[in-house]
Amino acid sequence: MTERHRGRPRAFDRDRAVLDAARLFWRRGYSGTSTRTLTAALGLSTSSLYAAFGSKAGLFEEAVRTYAERYREIYQLAVAEKDIQTVIERILTDSVHEFTQPSDTHPGCLISSAVMTDSTSTLDTSAYIAELHGSNEQALLVRVERAIQDGELAAGTDAAVLTGLVQSVWHGLSVRSNLDTAREDLLATAHLVHQLMCRQLTSTGPKAPTVRSGSREGTRK
Repeated sequence: MTERHRGRPRAFDRDRAVLDAARLFWRRGYSGTSTRTLTAALGLSTSSLYAAFGSKAGLFEEAVRTYAERYREIYQLAVAEKDIQTVIERILTDSVHEFTQPSDTHPGCLISSAVMTDSTSTLDTSAYIAELHGSNEQALLVRVERAIQDGELAAGTDAAVLTGLVQSVWHGLSVRSNLDTAREDLLATAHLVHQLMCRQLTSTGPKAPTVRSGSREGTRK
């Protein structure tokens, strides 16, 4: 019989390991996820985990950055749209699609997970998330200000208030996604909010267009 090797060689599925670790971190927080729990879930020896990620903290940081940076990309793509109505729609609906990716490829939204209610062990991560939020909000604020200057939004629109409203809805959708709310229900909320914003804030011109119904299928289970 072939002798069974101890541990696992470096040739393993790194993306899968990060995803599995992310699920544990999101559910239990950083301090609540032991190295022993991680090695058992990932099928790695402690030495292999350290060789691949440096430490438990290194694995945690990679998991956070891997999944959080997707939201920065969503904002960057959205604010590049030619009209402010599409900007807001894309921020909300594209984020919903990201929140509700199938569980075999995505751990869920970390923003409202155990990560953000953890001990001071996650202080650096909390700072990173705060920076991410600040960057996204600033990008949207600049785009809203431009829309006001260009006459896309009604005169007197408060750019900071509108930006804050979009961000508040975004966070609410994030929380509801972690409560396993169906994708179609989250999209319905996002579409309704978008329609109400358009009716209230657009200048006296054509009626706000009907938003996309969301063609992507499926919800995270």
